[in-house]
Amino acid sequence: MPLLTTPDELANKTFDYIVVGAGTSGLALASRLTEDAGSNVLVLEAGGVHGEDSLVDVPAQLGATFGNPKYDWGFPVVKQEHANNSRAQLAARQGCGSSAMNFFCWIKPPAEDVNAFEKLGNPGWNWNEFEKYSKKSEKFHPAVKEITDKYPHTYDENFRGTDGPINVTDPIHAHTLDKIFIDTLGNKGIKHVTDPYGGDVTGTYLASNNVDPKTWKRSYSATGYWLPHQDRPNFHLLTGAHVSRVLWSDEKDADGNLIASGVEFISGDKKNVATAAKEVILSAGAIKSPHILELSGVGSSEILKKIDIPTKLELPWKHHFAWLVYELDTTNADHQTLDQFADPEFAKESLRLHAEGKGLHRTGITGFAFLPLSSRAPEETAALIDALEKDIKARTASGEISPALAKQYEIQLSVLKDDKLPDMEFIIFPGYFMAREPPAPGKRYISILTALNHPISRGYIHAKSNNPEDHPEINPNYFKENFDLKVLLEHAKFVRSLTDTEPFKSNCTEVQPGPNVTTDEQLEDYIKTTHITTFHTAGSCSMLPREDGGVVDPNLKVYGTKNVRVVDLSVVPLHVAAHMQTADIIKAGN
Repeated sequence: MPLLTTPDELANKTFDYIVVGAGTSGLALASRLTEDAGSNVLVLEAGGVHGEDSLVDVPAQLGATFGNPKYDWGFPVVKQEHANNSRAQLAARQGCGSSAMNFFCWIKPPAEDVNAFEKLGNPGWNWNEFEKYSKKSEKFHPAVKEITDKYPHTYDENFRGTDGPINVTDPIHAHTLDKIFIDTLGNKGIKHVTDPYGGDVTGTYLASNNVDPKTWKRSYSATGYWLPHQDRPNFHLLTGAHVSRVLWSDEKDADGNLIASGVEFISGDKKNVATAAKEVILSAGAIKSPHILELSGVGSSEILKKIDIPTKLELPWKHHFAWLVYELDTTNADHQTLDQFADPEFAKESLRLHAEGKGLHRTGITGFAFLPLSSRAPEETAALIDALEKDIKARTASGEISPALAKQYEIQLSVLKDDKLPDMEFIIFPGYFMAREPPAPGKRYISILTALNHPISRGYIHAKSNNPEDHPEINPNYFKENFDLKVLLEHAKFVRSLTDTEPFKSNCTEVQPGPNVTTDEQLEDYIKTTHITTFHTAGSCSMLPREDGGVVDPNLKVYGTKNVRVVDLSVVPLHVAAHMQTADIIKAGN
């Protein structure tokens, strides 16, 4: 079925399933549901229409679409295009990222992070099940000879999918930078992980990217889940459709649950209705999905009353990073970094070469390390964790921390105390990350990004008015818990320690934060003034027992409803040490 062009085409039609959001999760789910020719599926996407676009397709232009109004709303029509749901519909318009705008990193979490979902009361949500379905989503291609001739790549075929819709490969990479980083960590006694896609990520490794090695273009939800299936007569997609709320039947089921009859959506300046016979499925992202629920009267009556929304269902529910930059010594090596794109002529020629399958515009981010917090200074970090544990116990006893949150903290503390599990993440960025000014001509840089994967602080997202076109209020509460700042401080101090070890010592000179920043207090100030989100928002519609503040059950069904589900990262109850775009969606049949 071609793209629908107007809401009028929905007149007098009822769909079995309405999927809200044509993003990473929504398209995967819709493509699965429409495998059954008897299931009629409508996908409503707030985005508009884009044709082919090199800023989306072509690697090495990391963040090029962020903040660009053209990509606030968008969906692919021709080949290879997509502008998401979850990123497009939030206040910052960039918060959660999407498979069309991310940095191409194809990363899977440690097994323990996924097993934590099950420990929190979600049977079947464990590493074994996650691995099975994540492998189903990917088609892995080993690194091509051009890459392996410069740097050895290892993998275990047992951990890789081979028949999925998303092409995954080891991309062209800044191998001289990765070698400096990985060899330095090796000389510090840190292991190299042969293949990090089997649940053990602790150590350093080269990551794969979601890139098609035949074209060196992005492989993502549009190319994998929409374009191959767009001619299915039961697969309907309408763009420019901003869903404002779920509509409810006047009757409830035998158990007293609300029954969704469809959704209201805005197209242009007109309100429209789409009708669902079976289910309404929210895949609008971790910002917009909870927003739609609150606009539909599902949430805390205290919050809904403030914005004049009648409460239909009382359901109260309660990853950022910093970086250091080093100038590279180019005396003995020709480091190929993204800094070279500062020269417009070089960038233009590189894009021309990309069309021939050559050049720097095939470069991906590949160098990673996931390490235990104890990797920096075991005694200092142990004392830090001990102080956190005592604080949590005292605040739990006083009632300041709820029993439900205490369960989450217990799992997080177990990870922090285990010297085999990672809590620190380091990412090699081949260039001057977030440069305040163009790098000096001829200079090349390596930036090491440090990511907080298991924050103790908790934020919130809530509707701030009953106008669906008003973005929700978002408060991430960064550093509300001082422990998070201390963890990023340990990250930064670990990075600085690399200058004591070869080959980093001979090849890298710190530029940011610079030699004038010498004390912990100064380094903390640098972190607080420069850190930004990783666009990995999660947990806003948490999959937890209802008594623990959960919004959805293990079948992703919203508590108190018969036929509304949430299928996106908002259901993840605890953040994981990964860049989550690797999971496939099971058909929602139960």
